[in-house]
Amino acid sequence: MNALEQARFNMVEQQIRPWQVLDTAVLHTLQHIARESFVPTAYQALAYTDTEIPLGHGEEMLPPRVDARLLHDVHLIPTDKVLEIGTGSGYLTALLADRSHHVVSLEINPELHAQARANLQRAGVSNVDLRLVDGSAGAADAGPFDAIVLGGSIHEVPQALLQQLNVGGRLIAIVGEDPVMHATLYTRTSATAWDHRELWDTTAPRLLGFAEPSRFHF
Repeated sequence: MNALEQARFNMVEQQIRPWQVLDTAVLHTLQHIARESFVPTAYQALAYTDTEIPLGHGEEMLPPRVDARLLHDVHLIPTDKVLEIGTGSGYLTALLADRSHHVVSLEINPELHAQARANLQRAGVSNVDLRLVDGSAGAADAGPFDAIVLGGSIHEVPQALLQQLNVGGRLIAIVGEDPVMHATLYTRTSATAWDHRELWDTTAPRLLGFAEPSRFHF
């Protein structure tokens, strides 16, 4: 085991397992996808640390345990079609692609979109449709989806995204305002109904393009 493989092993055992990520298939995915392939060169030494990593353009990679918990709690199966909003570096995209049939991933920033495309190609990930677009409206033309994963935080989940779920489909997002945000899982229970429950607390950088609450005070 080389130094990077050891660091990846330590990440899984010391950061991710203690955060209630115990599904063996998810842990296998985290163990064999090389996170260093998605980290900017200047931050390679931080690839497996429990911290956000700058991607430039005001964007950041989430800590590994947050990506891992999002992947774990959306409960993917190998036949699932997934929509990801906020490609970023492409790391979470690669995790989702490993656990599903196909991923449509939306990124609003042209530079990050290009970087993610290069990262995913280098990692040999081929079951992803990367799109350069404001992801807040989703991708209705490619839906409906079995799972939707938001790679950053938002004020609230738009109804337009919930409508793009299959019945039985799940959407996971980090919802709320600093300093209190909740990872929240929405499940479409019928053509006209959705359940949701708050799973765990965290914070994450904002996804661009989504509506924010009014800041006016009277």
